[in-house]
Amino acid sequence: MREYVVAVVGATGAVGAEMIRVLKEQKFPVKRLVPLASEKSAGRQIEYGGDEIAVKTLTHSVFGEEGVEIALFSAGGAISAEFAPSAAKAGAVVVDNTSHFRMDEDIPLVVPEVNPEDIRLWKNRGIIANPNCSTIQMVIALKPLRDLQAIERIDVATYQAVSGAGASAMNELMEQNKAVFTFGYDQIEPKKFAHKIALNLIPHIDSFVDNGFTKEELKMINETQKIFHDKIEVAATCVRVPILRGHSEAISVRFSKPIGAGEAREALKKGEHIVVIDNPDKNEYPMPILTSEKDEVFVGRIREDIYDKRTLHMWVVADNLRVGAATNAVRIAQKWIEEN
Repeated sequence: MREYVVAVVGATGAVGAEMIRVLKEQKFPVKRLVPLASEKSAGRQIEYGGDEIAVKTLTHSVFGEEGVEIALFSAGGAISAEFAPSAAKAGAVVVDNTSHFRMDEDIPLVVPEVNPEDIRLWKNRGIIANPNCSTIQMVIALKPLRDLQAIERIDVATYQAVSGAGASAMNELMEQNKAVFTFGYDQIEPKKFAHKIALNLIPHIDSFVDNGFTKEELKMINETQKIFHDKIEVAATCVRVPILRGHSEAISVRFSKPIGAGEAREALKKGEHIVVIDNPDKNEYPMPILTSEKDEVFVGRIREDIYDKRTLHMWVVADNLRVGAATNAVRIAQKWIEEN
């Protein structure tokens, strides 16, 4: 099998580090790993394949100098906007984990289990966009059901872990948790979030727009429609919750024709990278603690609506750092290799 020179931009960040772990676990055909980060992180050592690799400074020329063929970006939208075109110009295919390119008409937005055929559009600009973490797990869970019947509307409420806001957000939660037990909670001032996150829920992720939704909620709406190539009605409420890792979603989906809960359950069991845990009599259902560091989407609480037989409800959980970011990016690269 041919091997590739792979760069990870943002290699010292939470998602970048996870990308490197997934590359190793998936036995990705890496000829040489090129970890890239800001100048302040240059020289740090990254372990890969038994070797210690020095992090290099991200520059416009480094992709050509290092012969990079695949570049995985996860260092923020501004960094992707500036440097991803340089990587593509140097001949690399870029898989970008930020929101910067997602809604560009000529850039594919891909979840390999759902719309792998869109990868061919990478030739437009040399870039493939990785969707929002919450969107990814939702569309993976909906794909087997959409294959049964057309979807008319999706209503989703998310329960998103603080790791979706980065390592500093995880540290903030841990520090606030400690303050609870040292009686210093009242003196803690939030930094990463608008309010304290320990012992709390915050129905506010990203900034609000004029229609009352947040940008995070609009991402789920717009990205779902782009991935499915369908103007499905979508409404989202995105909530930050005080756990470190794993996003959960309560999803209600209305189909063009009824789908029974049993039929849905069987279809989901056959879905790609889906695990069904749905035994309420035994208190068995997906929870973030069960999905941490896993590469599957977990689905349970599958039930028919009491009033509308065309509507199903379900509970969907996945590791946001892996399924919602690193694993999806690596799977895009794997699919790109198959296609090219």
